[in-house]
Amino acid sequence: MVYSKAGIEGVVDVGLIVLSHCENPAKGEALDFLEKVLLGEQYCIIPLAAFIGAYHILTRYLRVNRDGAKQELLKTLSFDLEIFYHDVTRDEVIESLVLASEFSVEGWDGYLINVARRFETNNIYTIDRRLVKVPSVNVIIPISEKVLRAYHIWVKERVTS
Repeated sequence: MVYSKAGIEGVVDVGLIVLSHCENPAKGEALDFLEKVLLGEQYCIIPLAAFIGAYHILTRYLRVNRDGAKQELLKTLSFDLEIFYHDVTRDEVIESLVLASEFSVEGWDGYLINVARRFETNNIYTIDRRLVKVPSVNVIIPISEKVLRAYHIWVKERVTS
């Protein structure tokens, strides 16, 4: 698939996919953001690999029923949109690992930086503040601080119970 770099506002991280696909305190705001992206009101790239990561987080850490997680993610994936980025080549993996090492971030974060660079944007839409240490990245958290705090409390209770 040929992707247009023109007008790309940013890259969407896995956390926002997770928030919008299970019941949690931040679901409403995450769905509002994702809806804007899916409708083209905000032109962002969503790596398809993020859905695999979201399934893992939903089922392993948030204890969402496997079939339920699958069904919710498949609903979103049923849209055939150019914003779903699926080109993960060997060279991209290598560059992502180089970036992860260079900036002392996780491999996935290196991949997000790589995709953002590919699409000539500095914006990464995420709920993870760890990327703020990367000079070329503009971290955008589309969830209000109050709701994000409620989500983190919810996650902590869910994971430790």
